[in-house]
Amino acid sequence: MNIRTFLITLAILVAGIASGLIIYTMEPAMTAGVDEYSEPVAGHAEGEQGQEKETTAKGPHGGRMFTRENFSLEVTIFEQSVAPEFRVYAFDRNKPLDPAGIKLHIQLERLGAEPEIINFQKEKDFLRGGREIIEPHSFTVNINAERDGKTYRWSYTQEEGRIRMDEATASIAGIEVKTAGPVTIRSTLQLSGEIQFNQDRVAHVVPRLEGVVVESAKNLGDEVKQGDLLAVLESQTLADLKSEHLATQNRLELARTTFAREKQLWEEKISAEQDYLMSRQALNEAEIGHRSAKQKLLSLGLTHTAVMRDGTDSFTRYEIHAPIDGVVIEKHLGLGEAVAADTNIFTVADLSTVWAEMTIYPKDLNSVKLGQQVTVRATALNTESEGRVSYVGSLVGEESRSAKARVTLENPDRSWRPGLFVTVELVQDEAEVPVAVPVDAVQTYRDWNVVFGRFSEFFEVRPVKLGRSNSQWVEVIQGLAPGNNYAATNSFILKADLGKAGASHDH
Repeated sequence: MNIRTFLITLAILVAGIASGLIIYTMEPAMTAGVDEYSEPVAGHAEGEQGQEKETTAKGPHGGRMFTRENFSLEVTIFEQSVAPEFRVYAFDRNKPLDPAGIKLHIQLERLGAEPEIINFQKEKDFLRGGREIIEPHSFTVNINAERDGKTYRWSYTQEEGRIRMDEATASIAGIEVKTAGPVTIRSTLQLSGEIQFNQDRVAHVVPRLEGVVVESAKNLGDEVKQGDLLAVLESQTLADLKSEHLATQNRLELARTTFAREKQLWEEKISAEQDYLMSRQALNEAEIGHRSAKQKLLSLGLTHTAVMRDGTDSFTRYEIHAPIDGVVIEKHLGLGEAVAADTNIFTVADLSTVWAEMTIYPKDLNSVKLGQQVTVRATALNTESEGRVSYVGSLVGEESRSAKARVTLENPDRSWRPGLFVTVELVQDEAEVPVAVPVDAVQTYRDWNVVFGRFSEFFEVRPVKLGRSNSQWVEVIQGLAPGNNYAATNSFILKADLGKAGASHDH
């Protein structure tokens, strides 16, 4: 080894030894300000010497332990056979301490609420909070204790039933946020029913004389106006009646002429009074006969004009016209068919109104009144309509043991079709409540009914006490105040997220 190589090696060794000595002399200075326990902490304490961080642990009563110097507090939420309450145990050098000399209060900070101050009194070997801890137990706890002139402060946060979700994510999930407020709730009774024709607006068309069909102008489903031609028959009976009408008309004209002549001759003393009286009697009989023949034709539905045309139309042509505006719902004839006088050849129904007929069992009879407001719903068509009870049956069916009632519904667009099954919801009571939410907004969590309140970027369960309800709304008596925001739709998604997160009730 030459001298140059030796000197370089020696310089490197000296430099290494010098660096080691520097690090050794600096180590106490670097570590002097670090606490012996350096795990993550859940609380902190302040004493006369400032603030010091330390860890929490489980105490002998299952609560959270907070320690400063030789003084410790164990904070528990006790809820066995009592409403949830804070119970705090004190220790000095890990030995139970009489809490009589400790002044304690706790401040709770919940989402969307004013801070709650809880004062404590000694009871047995612990300090007992002076108020119930309302569910959910999701809050920041600020502890303030005084002992022997020293003040100790700790804080911790526990979460329950809380989900972080920003507005964009909530919108994608279809969660609509609404503000709680007053709603008019109707207490209702639901009955099953069926849409039927308004029998007051159904016409059964019969020809009133026999004949053979020579023309059929309308078919099933056709809309007709009153007076529209439905069919044409050829009828020998009609020919006989028209012939009788013409004959009586001729006799009447002759009787009038004879009477006028006999009256003039009698007044001029040319003929006997007996001839005059006989001519007057003959005139009266001719008038009666003509009037009778005319009424027979009018009773067949012929107009006065048609009757007075004196048979200028075919004697056998008999036109049948629609008696009302409506739709042809039945047709029982074909070309060339012979029909009897009492055959129901057409049925025409006016569908501008229909009946919703409902079945009422004895237990509900006293709940249904004339004029009562109802809502008729057809789930198959996703439609509904308002109406009032127009009829309540007076009899209970011997076989069905039920009564009938009905509602007359306006049907301008023909959406209510006879034969359709419906649900009839009757209003029994109506009241405005201070706070109500949609039925779908209420979920179950643990053993509570809850609504998910909205607080900035969080949703959190709010146990609620429910009151009156109907198919759309439910009253909230307790747990949600007017002006609070809440998840009104798709809240089941939030419940599912809580299940995935494994939310617990660990204090």
